[in-house]
Amino acid sequence: MMSDFISLAQIEEARAAITARITYKPRIALVLGSGLGGLADEVQKPQTITYDAIPNWPVSTVIGHQGRLVIGSLEGHEVAVMQGRAHYYEGYSMAQVTLPVRVLHRLGVDTLIVTNAAGAVNQSFEPGDLMLITDHLNLIGMAGNNPLRGPNLEEYGPRFPDMSQVYDRAFLDLARQAAKQQRLTLREGVYVCLAGPSFETPADLRFLKAAGADAVGMSTVPEVTVARHSGMRVLGISGISNKANLDGNTLTTHDEVLEAGHKIVPKLTLLLKAILQSI
Repeated sequence: MMSDFISLAQIEEARAAITARITYKPRIALVLGSGLGGLADEVQKPQTITYDAIPNWPVSTVIGHQGRLVIGSLEGHEVAVMQGRAHYYEGYSMAQVTLPVRVLHRLGVDTLIVTNAAGAVNQSFEPGDLMLITDHLNLIGMAGNNPLRGPNLEEYGPRFPDMSQVYDRAFLDLARQAAKQQRLTLREGVYVCLAGPSFETPADLRFLKAAGADAVGMSTVPEVTVARHSGMRVLGISGISNKANLDGNTLTTHDEVLEAGHKIVPKLTLLLKAILQSI
């Protein structure tokens, strides 16, 4: 296990291991959340590396996260696709969870597209919907576990990065246009990241709703925070996997989240391919 903080040497070691095994120079990276890994099958002429073959890279331990880096061509772009991610609740530090973003930036990636499976706090959302993330609540970071805590990596960005426009406004417009073009319903809202792994209590959810959250999950915000610190442009999309249990009358399970992925992946694939065609 690494310490709570990472060094440039650890980032460089991972970058060198990847570079030695690929011929592509990706500029766009996609992170695929729980049950959403099927999009990686769309990558043409892929060069695949399992996470356990990359020094210092956190290995996914959760069902629905295949744990592979797939690099190749997608809609005319050279891309790096993370087929699954690591989470804070798996026991990794925030530095470990976000190391892949640091490494991808070192590879030349300047655009990050993040996806996740999320519960609908907004009760007008339905399982299978897609939600464009327009902003987020960084509750983990507010409580002290910000991924930028510790020595600042000046080579990446400033000590106090601005987070007023985390999700690139031009990309938001591209996503809206792509959804219209593909005749897809695209919800919009605020995503909130909790530590997990337990699902929320009804009181938790009522609190989050009052705070302005539309969807809740256990990922994405740490990665996005580090990406913006590095100057990367970011687009985020949540796949709505279930309706959050505000009244306590239903149970939420991970199987339910994975099952919803079967509905979400075809829509997400259409949307992301259309977005890539426009970038």
